[in-house]
Amino acid sequence: MVGTIEAPIDTTATNTNGSHLHHTNGSTVEEKLDELRALLGKTDGNPLKIVGVGAGAWGSVFCALLQDAYGHLREKVQIRIWRRPGRAVDRTTAEHLFEVINSREDVLRRLIRRCAYLKYVEGRLGDRTLYADEILRDGFCLNMIDTPLCPMKVVTNLQEAVWDADLVINGVPSTETREVFEEISKYCKERIEHPVIISLAKGIEASIDPVPRIITPTQMISNATSVPIENILYLGGPNIASEIYNKEYANARICGSDKWRKPLAKFLRQPHFIVWDNGDLITHEVMGGLKNVYAIGAGMVAALTNESATSKAVYFALCTSEMIYITHLLAEEPEKLAGPLLADTYVTLLKGRNSWYGQMLAKKELSLDMGDSIKGKGTIQGVSAVNAFYELLSQDSLSVIHPEAKKPVAPVELCPILKTLHKILIKRELPTEAILQAIRDESMYDPRERIEIAQSHSLYRPTLLCHH
Repeated sequence: MVGTIEAPIDTTATNTNGSHLHHTNGSTVEEKLDELRALLGKTDGNPLKIVGVGAGAWGSVFCALLQDAYGHLREKVQIRIWRRPGRAVDRTTAEHLFEVINSREDVLRRLIRRCAYLKYVEGRLGDRTLYADEILRDGFCLNMIDTPLCPMKVVTNLQEAVWDADLVINGVPSTETREVFEEISKYCKERIEHPVIISLAKGIEASIDPVPRIITPTQMISNATSVPIENILYLGGPNIASEIYNKEYANARICGSDKWRKPLAKFLRQPHFIVWDNGDLITHEVMGGLKNVYAIGAGMVAALTNESATSKAVYFALCTSEMIYITHLLAEEPEKLAGPLLADTYVTLLKGRNSWYGQMLAKKELSLDMGDSIKGKGTIQGVSAVNAFYELLSQDSLSVIHPEAKKPVAPVELCPILKTLHKILIKRELPTEAILQAIRDESMYDPRERIEIAQSHSLYRPTLLCHH
């Protein structure tokens, strides 16, 4: 089939230590699949079609988790993943990939059995070029070379991938979500039933005209397609992709309409990956973008203070108070920054591509001129989010009363870390060291005061999320 790389799926798929995954609780897995199939109106002989759109680290791992759990039930479910074709694997990465393969006996045996090992030998020697979609077929994500996945069915033609999909997983960055789903909408116009879409994207856009407002990835998808918002959900949590695939215990929340969130939470839940559900879609989605903003600063602070626990704690107190303040501008009664929301923030500040990016900038191992798409890491979504949140919150039409000056100011004036990150990353007026001044200013007031301001209903600006 044009644009497709067929990957024979082993019915005895194994996890990362080589043990069998499926048949310990196969009946439970099959029952969960049957329940979702029934909700989607699937009949016998008509498999549930799940498609991942985008093959970054988390998008690839998410689809691989589903393949591991349900892929052996091939008469009832088909799982595939789309990524753009033509992305070459450079020689250095090919050499490293070869080392990873040879360090893992289970992976080595699998490739030899599938007659795929020789191309990695040739790739290491420079005798042939490997491509990202080609290696994904064998279970290797270009943004996460050190963590082999299960073999995947890869489709490089977007129309072929999505035209009959029942469940679509949005794994592309927020900066690409609108473009990709505008393309998808062309292929789904003739459909009678809308697909259900789960968005993994963490980021936002800001729109200033006619009024300042935030546009989240689920809203981008809804605007770009005719899919009703009740069929579009957001999944987020304290998720480091490679650790989750290596069976580190993790949890997440799927947020959205009553109709779909509970059945999908049950379907996605695995012994090592617990999925809860919540109706507060916007708070979780905005927090997903917001934490990436502050993770960049956390990485800078860690690098500049030689991992000082005290400095990192000071930064954490200040940045979380800014996050609480911002979410209270957006939602009348946002869920508190606690539980999974706080954990998601914590893990992203602690370890994630945005935190890593901040560290590399502070250590001068990366420069801003290199852009926000970094080899081996993918898109650093916090950079565009810094610009979006700053642009939005600097609008005078949203003014709040400054607690000391007692005069109206733009909301961003109460967010010194966000202002500083904007000057470092976007305007490039300050060096990374300026982040330390932002958290050490003697005139700075207690972050508790910012939280108290946030919790007064007078702060809420309903138009920011198109609420009236």
